Parts: sequence; C-alpha cells; structure tokens
Amino acid sequence: MENENNNNQLQIELKDEVAQGTYANLAIITHSTSEFIIDFVRIMPGLPKAGVQSRIVMTPEHAKRLMYALQDNVNRYEQAMGTIRMPEEMQQQNGSKTFVPPLSDFKGEA
Repeated sequence: MENENNNNQLQIELKDEVAQGTYANLAIITHSTSEFIIDFVRIMPGLPKAGVQSRIVMTPEHAKRLMYALQDNVNRYEQAMGTIRMPEEMQQQNGSKTFVPPLSDFKGEA
C-alpha cells in the first residue's frame, strides 16, 4: 500500500533559471469561452514601451482555482502582516472607498 501512495504523488521540478523569478508590475487578463490568458508585464518609468515578461494560458476552471488560491493567500498574508494598503484606494467624505486604476490612460496590446 505504501508504494501505491508514493506513486500518486506529483513531483514538481523547479529549474534554476525559473526559480529566479520574473518581475512584473502589471497583469493584463483576457478570456474567450474556453481559456483565460494572463500577460505579466513589466512597466519601467520613463520608457514608452512595456514588455510582456510571461504569458499564462489556462482553462476557466483553473483560472477560478487560481483566483481562490490568491484570495486565500492574500487573506493569510494580511492576518500575519496587516492590511495591504492600495494606493488606488481613496477615501471619500462619506467614508466609502473609490478605486482608481493605477494607469488610467493605459492602452495595451498583446
């Protein structure tokens, strides 16, 4: 029985060049009926062009799983480290929050 359990474990390999990670400060998400496409972009101050660093294509089901996993991890992070303050949040006089996109005139093509 013990060998059967070991055979069912997924081994995930993390290559050195991937383990370094890729920095991105913008994600552009598009979708069709069958897939979600997430382009991770690096915007550099003062440069007129931004490059897509990585593109991930996934099924709608996996996109929803990713959303839940991110939500869970952000909640756990905030419980341990405190609320993540977003610069886009602005307090109005009545106390409700308004969300302003960080790049209001951004037009991207991927």
